[in-house]
Amino acid sequence: MTAGPDTPVAAAPAAPPGGISRWTDIGGPVHYLDFGGPADGPVIVCVHGLGGAAVNWMALAPLLTASCRLLAPDLAGHGLTRAGGRGTGVAANRALLHQFMASVAPGPAILMGNSMGGMIALLEASAAPAAVTGLILVDPALPVVAAWPDPLAAAMFALYLTPGVGRAVMARRRRLTAEQFVASVLGLCCVDPSRVPADVVARHLKLADQRATFASAERDFATALRSIVATASYPGRRAYRRQIRSITRPVLLIHGTGDRLVPIAVARAAARANPAWSLAEIAGVGHVPQLEAPAETARVITEWLGTPGRAAAEAATPLQA
Repeated sequence: MTAGPDTPVAAAPAAPPGGISRWTDIGGPVHYLDFGGPADGPVIVCVHGLGGAAVNWMALAPLLTASCRLLAPDLAGHGLTRAGGRGTGVAANRALLHQFMASVAPGPAILMGNSMGGMIALLEASAAPAAVTGLILVDPALPVVAAWPDPLAAAMFALYLTPGVGRAVMARRRRLTAEQFVASVLGLCCVDPSRVPADVVARHLKLADQRATFASAERDFATALRSIVATASYPGRRAYRRQIRSITRPVLLIHGTGDRLVPIAVARAAARANPAWSLAEIAGVGHVPQLEAPAETARVITEWLGTPGRAAAEAATPLQA
């Protein structure tokens, strides 16, 4: 299914559009946003990507909370959740997500993950199938396939992963203002960054200012990046594919056709390898459709929840006393 950029979707958010900021303790403080939603609606736990945070969902969440309850944690080493001695790679944050779901969102839930968050959601569904009723994957990090890489994205990954050079890149990144940093990230992740709502950009600027005071932010980012590459390519790609094949829950795969970080060819290959998945391509957007085209992304999700994902939605609905 292919769709174009945003058109309005009616919604009545049950919480402030930016969500309610909350904290829980999972081996240390973990920050999350509670976007609200009906108590008797299916629970969706939103998992951000590399270098992202719970605020990555604030454009999309209010368009879903008329019928669903949405929660979004900041993973360790991301957003406002400091590592505090915890690992910041994929495996450690998969374990953190599992504990978050058990303590904050008890009962099975739908996982919605973008980029690294999609990878973590897939690994959680494989490792703990009883906790996950379905998956909504938004431009997830998938096993690497032969595809022509975007030159800028390829160069960026190479720089970060090269010893010595990576430290210099991190040092340069620390010297950027919040405005420069957010603009560079949106420029890489979006086809048209101007589509991202102004209030959402402002929230990301505020977070960038806060994270500028975190001494370990660059190290945490580099650790997470290396773990993604190790999982999606050699040596972990074969095991990752096996884990994906073990998943029996309904899956919606949403992918922007202009994604420079995970090319659309990768998503199409994953859909061919997993024919039970529903693939929705959103034309003309990049790696973060939930920010660049939130209304169209919400429409695709709502349609899936009512048809192929209905069983997932029903199973993620809390039992009422």
